[in-house]
Amino acid sequence: MGFSVLVSLLLAWVLASEGSDDISFDQNYKITWGFDHVLSLNQGRQIQLSMDISSGAGFASKLSYGSGFFHMSIKLPDKDSAGVVTAFYLTSQGDNHDELDFEFLGNREGKPYTLQTNVFANGQGNREQRILLWFDPTADFHTYQILWNQHQIVFYVDNTPIRVFKNNRDIGVDYPSQPMQIEGSLWDGDSWATDGGQTKTNWSSAPFKAHFQGFDFGGCAVQNSNIQQCSSPNYWWNTAKYWVLDSGQQREYENVRNKYMNYDYCSDRHRYPTPPPECLRS
Repeated sequence: MGFSVLVSLLLAWVLASEGSDDISFDQNYKITWGFDHVLSLNQGRQIQLSMDISSGAGFASKLSYGSGFFHMSIKLPDKDSAGVVTAFYLTSQGDNHDELDFEFLGNREGKPYTLQTNVFANGQGNREQRILLWFDPTADFHTYQILWNQHQIVFYVDNTPIRVFKNNRDIGVDYPSQPMQIEGSLWDGDSWATDGGQTKTNWSSAPFKAHFQGFDFGGCAVQNSNIQQCSSPNYWWNTAKYWVLDSGQQREYENVRNKYMNYDYCSDRHRYPTPPPECLRS
């Protein structure tokens, strides 16, 4: 293989993995609430959400998707961010919804953020996992990614897998199967987010600011709620390579779980005296 061909393939992989910084927010997204708490920066290639005591803000993709590789680069609110929740997630609409969550739970200045992930399927959630990040997420942008196909859902931080949720329908576990929008938000979660709600939002530190960029992604857009075509192998994220983690990803995943995870619903015997079926299999 020639050097130029190799470079071209590498560039294509990077764009598929990270998205292009040339895509403006308005091409794929719209503001959904807190309109006066949103600032467009860098010719629409970055947006800032802010939160004060009057409001936070949120946005959503213009379309819904049935599979894909979704990602966002985010720089989180700094200093005293206790009670503040920054979120990036996929969600369907209506009752018995599906949802895939990244929730960044703020903390007092000098204390680390917690990253909580959750998976809802057919309205059933309560599948929280929490990790402490191995970097300061307020100092710079980092990329948070969700792979969703018919075999597995994988949450990544800067290409490192931190959570895997397999399709276990064969043992009666619901699996996300509804069209979902991509959403981002900044909101007050001080009733639960920091120390179980004991540490409240310090409004003297407001406004809190979260920055989002990297508005490109790979997704199968759904028309008329027909999600069946989104399992097609013509989409790269549905090919066999993405049905399981490879050996290197598996090592990275186990390292994150061993070093940085501080809560896993599968291990919570107070909530689940008998572990949920997907926990027993994995």
